[in-house]
This record gives sequence, C-alpha cells and structure tokens, in this order.
Amino acid sequence: MAAQPLLLPSAAMAMRLPAEQRRLQLLDVAINVFAERGFHATSMDEVAEAAGVTKPVLYQHFPSKRALYHELLDEVDNQLMTRLVLATSGAETGRERVQQGFAEYFRFVGERRSAFRLLFGASVRNDPEFAEVAERAIDRIADLIAELIEIEAPAEHRRTLAHAIVGMAESTSRRLANEEGEEDPDRLAHWMAEMAWFGLRGVRPEESA
Repeated sequence: MAAQPLLLPSAAMAMRLPAEQRRLQLLDVAINVFAERGFHATSMDEVAEAAGVTKPVLYQHFPSKRALYHELLDEVDNQLMTRLVLATSGAETGRERVQQGFAEYFRFVGERRSAFRLLFGASVRNDPEFAEVAERAIDRIADLIAELIEIEAPAEHRRTLAHAIVGMAESTSRRLANEEGEEDPDRLAHWMAEMAWFGLRGVRPEESA
C-alpha cells in the first residue's frame, strides 16, 4: 500500500474534515515530521504547520507532543503487525511463511520508511517510555514468529530464535530505510528466508540432562 500524498497546507486549512479524518491526517503528517527531525527537535508548531492547521486544532486531537508521539508508535506497531499476520496466515508451508513474513516486513519498510524510522529510531531508544513501546512491538513480532517455527524445541528456545530473526530483519531494514535507491522486497526476503530457513533446519533438540 503506497502512502497517500499529503495535502498542501493551504488545501488542508481550507477543508473542514470530520474529526476522525482530521486525526488520521495529523498522524500521517506527524510521522514524516518526527521521522525527519526526531522527537526532541520537533515542536507542535512545526507539526501543525506541516499539516496546515492551527496549533489549537492539533491540541484538540492530542493533548501533548508526548501523547501524539506515543499514539504514532502504537499506530505503526499495529499496522506492521496486521500486515505480518495477514501475510503469513495465507501461507501453506513453513518455508512459504518464512518467505512471506520477510517479504511483507520489507515491503512495509520500503513503503513506510518514515514509519519504520519512527518506531526503531534513536528518539525511541533514548526515551524509556518510548523504548518500552518499541520493545513491545519487537516482542509481539517475535511471538508471532515463534508460533511459526516448526522445530522440536521448547517454547523459550523458539522464542529466542524468533528474536534473532527479528534482529536480522530489523538490521537489513535499516539499510533499506536509509537508502534512496529502491530495493526489491521479494529479493531481500528470498535471501533472508534462505538463511533463516536452513538455519532453523539445523537446530537440534537439546539432549536431556
């Protein structure tokens, strides 16, 4: 899903959008502004200006900059999880689930670079409250992957392997999110899925003590 073009400020100010549509528009604009400048370097005035609204209108929807940023993180987390669940639920084999999961993750990053940088960027890691949201997102993705790992291993073992897979995807995605050129998500997914799949095939059950 390609990101919808943002309204020009003058056009946005001229339109009287219903409350929910206005809120979604503000979230869409704020993602790009925060991703470019970071949480601390961005003011609510700048978000309002980019959205083409007055600051009082912005505060009608979000009581503070911190509340706005927190809601953005939750929104990105939910969007990513929804896409991963849909992509993997239709796969018929374990190998296909691995491939589809990686592909959808990389598509999300390619289409929503600002959203990815927002959820996994420095502003999040440097703030305990926001870092908790990002860690929760990683945990949710790892839990999803752990359920898809079909090997003879305890749940904790599979969950640790799932976190390793998430780490590989996140590291690869940082390169994708920061490059101006276009990478093929399916090609990246194939490379990563080959490594993850055959690596998992080599995991042996632990011997009992």
